Amino acid sequence: MSKESILQIFSERYKNKYRVYPDSLKEGKNSFFFMVRNDKSKYLIIVGNYDISGKFEGEFLGKLTLNKKTLSVKMAYLNHRNLSLLQETFPYLYPSPAGLKKSFGTGDRLGIATPAHIQAFKDKDIFPVLAQQSARENARTGRTWQQVLDEAIWGCFETGYEGKFGADADHVKKIEDLSKAVDCGYTMFTIDPSDFVKDDLQQLSEREKDEIYNRISEKDKLEKLYLDKTYTVGGKKFHFDARSLRDIVITYFKALQHVVKCYGFLKDYKKGGFDFEISIDETSFATSPLAHIFITEELHRRGVNFQNLALRFIGDWQKGIDYIGNVDEFAGELSYHAIIAKNFGPYKLSLHSGSDKFSVYPTFAEKTQDLFHIKTAGTSWLEAVRVIAEKDPHLYRQIHHFALGNFEKDRASYHVTTDLSRIPEVDRLPDDELKGLLDQPDSRQLIHITYGSILTAKDRKGNFLFRNQIYKALFKYEDDHYKNVSSHIKKHLNLLA
Repeated sequence: MSKESILQIFSERYKNKYRVYPDSLKEGKNSFFFMVRNDKSKYLIIVGNYDISGKFEGEFLGKLTLNKKTLSVKMAYLNHRNLSLLQETFPYLYPSPAGLKKSFGTGDRLGIATPAHIQAFKDKDIFPVLAQQSARENARTGRTWQQVLDEAIWGCFETGYEGKFGADADHVKKIEDLSKAVDCGYTMFTIDPSDFVKDDLQQLSEREKDEIYNRISEKDKLEKLYLDKTYTVGGKKFHFDARSLRDIVITYFKALQHVVKCYGFLKDYKKGGFDFEISIDETSFATSPLAHIFITEELHRRGVNFQNLALRFIGDWQKGIDYIGNVDEFAGELSYHAIIAKNFGPYKLSLHSGSDKFSVYPTFAEKTQDLFHIKTAGTSWLEAVRVIAEKDPHLYRQIHHFALGNFEKDRASYHVTTDLSRIPEVDRLPDDELKGLLDQPDSRQLIHITYGSILTAKDRKGNFLFRNQIYKALFKYEDDHYKNVSSHIKKHLNLLA
């Protein structure tokens, strides 16, 4: 019995109830597995041996007799238990580390965009990190590490994807979150030590800096290692004098201690290999090449085997819009960082707030010689909202007004220069012009930054104001949603290929 005939027979039997995702069809353990949807939800269908299908949670739909064999037909729910059983049958559904392959993260705040992301990666030699959310994003959307990973894997199954993919527990600050992510099966861990970075150095007097520096327990050891040492990078000399060493140590020493602690936990707790990334990008100032040298030398000296390092590059890296700054100056500074990453590693340079930075992608890929990782998240959310604006203008207007009322509160944890006065009055725009708001920087950032409030807001009775309506609309217009997201992510990847 061919796989195609299974789909044909099932479709004929249940044509008025379910629509089949034909690319999802897989055969294993003498059974056939594929995904379907009705007008409300998606399900896993198992046709085959009852001993196999009986393990899955769901409902039996009946039996099919094929080639004198009686096969059970079960409709299983897309839950964690069933996914675990499916992974036992198809091990390629487990995430894996990327190592030093060039890679790209597609954060999905709604948990339904993975099929579109996979389509964007087609024919691209870039490792996809399909499950990627930060602890902050999970808190703002009300999702868990497990939900994020499970939804991405179900998306892989829906498309029939059998390639490698990663799962990134992003911007983790606490060991508790690392532990949960490891237990869920993540393969990449991005440590955010920003709470330990001394970001206000410019506000301190020389005496205050000296006092802080003199209290650092490893001060003498660090001076023996670095003081008066000169490094030549790309033909330019970078020298640790007393002042520069003091300032770099004050800024990053405690942060590096936290990173070492997190790495030690993962090395002991995580079975198997993993990708380890350090995020030093959450600062108000750019990371100098000299500071980069200190950070990488110290991490290696302390036994941290890392694959990615996210620096704070020069220029303005705001959410959801293109790079603001001089691209030539960025390219010049990036050259030094890329040489350091290659010669002191090798390891990949990671670009955070990577959504829509179209003007710098070619430079980033070229200068790093493909030793790069890019992170996106909000841009896929914006493409989902674009579908809402086009297909359900009334719902979009409600979301837009709500976002305006919550913007000042939600912007507190972001660096943006959004000017709400530049956003057109939404009620004066005709329906067919609403989607154009998602092309305007200020309105893009408005919707980008307020995603958490939009998805979790409830009325007095405890009902979601928008969440269920958003999911319902995107389920109804799924093809449009997938097309929008895939096309937009492909724009990113084309400039990096």
